[in-house]
Amino acid sequence: MGLNLLLLVAMVATNILSLYHLSSTLQSQKSPVSQPVPDHLIRQLQTIRATINHLTRLHPKAAASISKTKVSIPSDLVLYSQFSPIASSCHSNPELLHRFMNYTPFSSCPSDSDLAEALILRGCHPLPRRRCFAKTPQKPSSSLPQNPFGSSLPESNIIWGKYSCKGFECLNRLNPNLGFDPSHEITKFMSFKTELDLPIPQLLQIAKAANSVIRLGLDIGGGTATFAARMKLYNVTMVTTTMNLGAPYNEVAALRGLVPLHVPLQQRLPIFDGVMDLVRCGHAVNRWIPVKSMEFLFYDVDRVLRVGGYLWFDHFFSKGVDLDKVYSPLITKLGYRKVKSQCQHEAVAADNLRLGSYEEEAII
Repeated sequence: MGLNLLLLVAMVATNILSLYHLSSTLQSQKSPVSQPVPDHLIRQLQTIRATINHLTRLHPKAAASISKTKVSIPSDLVLYSQFSPIASSCHSNPELLHRFMNYTPFSSCPSDSDLAEALILRGCHPLPRRRCFAKTPQKPSSSLPQNPFGSSLPESNIIWGKYSCKGFECLNRLNPNLGFDPSHEITKFMSFKTELDLPIPQLLQIAKAANSVIRLGLDIGGGTATFAARMKLYNVTMVTTTMNLGAPYNEVAALRGLVPLHVPLQQRLPIFDGVMDLVRCGHAVNRWIPVKSMEFLFYDVDRVLRVGGYLWFDHFFSKGVDLDKVYSPLITKLGYRKVKSQCQHEAVAADNLRLGSYEEEAII
C-alpha cells in the first residue's frame, strides 16, 4: 500500500513538472527575444525617409507655401524637383495609359507607337507590355542595304498602317528634307552651303589640330541618322536620338545600319558619364524647348562628354535678342572653350553655336 502511494505521488509530480515545462516553452515562443536592427539598415531607412520628406517639400504644389515662409532654397533644387522620375507622371495621364495597356493578352500588340510616344513626351515611361508580342512586317526583305546612302530602302520592312503616308515617295513628296530621300541626304554635311555650316571634314580637321580623336558620338534629334551615316564612313561610331512623330524615323535609321535611341529630349541620356567624344545638337534643340528643360539637357550632355570632347550646336534657331539674353548665357556658363562661332543676328536666326568646358571644346 505504501509503495503504491509512493508511485502515485511520483506520477502526479512528474505530470505537474511536464505541464510546467510545456507552458514555459509556449510562453517563450510567444514572446521571442527581439534582435537589434543593424546600423546600416537604420541609415538606409533614415535616408529614404529624408528623401521622401525633401521631395514632398519641393513638390510644385508646395512651392507656393514654401515661398511664403521665405525659406532660402537653392534654385537648382527646385528646378530638378520638377523633373519627375521615370513613370511618376503616368498618374497624370490615366486615360492615355489605360488606352496603352488595353490589349488582348497572349496575342499581337496593337500598332500604337504614337500612343507610347504621347505618354513618353508627357514624362510617363510605361513599362513594356509583358503579355503581347510586338508586330513585325508581314513580308520583310531578306537582305538589307550595306550602304547607308543606297539608292532606295526596302519599304516592306516597315509597318505603314499607323502613318498617314504609306511609302517613301509620299514622304519625299511632302518634304524632301525629312531625311527619307537618299539622293538628297548624300549631299549633307560635306560642304559649305552657307557661312553657318560646319562640314564634317572641317570638324575632323579642328579635332586633328588639337591632337584629339573623335571615335564615339551622339547626335541629338538626328532624324533618320544622316549625320551618323556620314560619320560612319570616317570610322566614327554615332548613336542618334530620334522620335517618330508621324514618320518612321527610327525604322529608317535602323534600316541604314545605324543605332536609333528612342528617347525624348527631357529624358536622362542612357549613356555613361564621360565617354562621348562628340555630341551634336541638331534642329531638334531649338528655342521651342522650355528654358529649364534645355538647361537640364545641356548639363546631361556635359555629363556624357569626356574631357577634350566636342559639343556642337548646329544651326541653333532663335531670335537674336533671345540668343544674347537667354541662350548664350545658358551655354557659356558651362565653361566651355569656344572653338568656332558663327552667328547670324537677323530677325529669327542664330546658328552654329559650338563650345567646350574647361578642357572640353565647343562649337557654336
